[in-house]
Amino acid sequence: MSPMSENNIRVCVVDDHELFRQGVSTIISRHAGISVVGEAGDGQTALALFKEKHPDVMIMDIHMPVMTGIEATRLIRALDEHAKILILTVSDTEESLFEAVKAGASGYVLKNASPQTVVESVQRIHAGEPVIPGNLAVKIIHELSAKRATRAPEVDPLTDREIEVLRQLSTGASNRDIALALYISENTVRNHVRNILEKLHLNNRTQAAAYATRSGLTLPGDSFDGTH
Repeated sequence: MSPMSENNIRVCVVDDHELFRQGVSTIISRHAGISVVGEAGDGQTALALFKEKHPDVMIMDIHMPVMTGIEATRLIRALDEHAKILILTVSDTEESLFEAVKAGASGYVLKNASPQTVVESVQRIHAGEPVIPGNLAVKIIHELSAKRATRAPEVDPLTDREIEVLRQLSTGASNRDIALALYISENTVRNHVRNILEKLHLNNRTQAAAYATRSGLTLPGDSFDGTH
């Protein structure tokens, strides 16, 4: 396990295959900014582990005994709406992954992904950025758009700069990408994103991307795919 530091990302790894689980823990623990603070082999144990450790990020398999990763994700998010959960699974079945995201997962990575991809996904989710592939993002956007159409609360007008940031969000760009594109700092981007979510009464960046798509605020030739 990595040595603890002030900026360390505390992670729990949940998978019913012990060898794979330990392998993931070993790989991500090698990163100086991440430490593994607990492991579990099923969803029920994962729930208890979350209550005990309060990790920054949970890495969660979907198909497990006793309790699935989807149900565990739903219960963990019921305990803490800010809990950050990364689904790490061998299956890319759209239906199951869509259910995981609806349950509250912040994104997913396939088990055949590179170690660097897993580490970067943990970092992005910890920073509040979604990790969702294009085919799933489109489905989520459509559902969110349909829900938003049924209720349209009054929103405060966005500034020109906030609209520019919102257009960038529609592409799934990270804070770093947006900062580079608009020649501003990442901290400024975070402030703009927070203001956008508050003004539009949205909960996260995925919903902001859906709003931008529905409102025609996307960049030419681009649409949100969550892969940036």
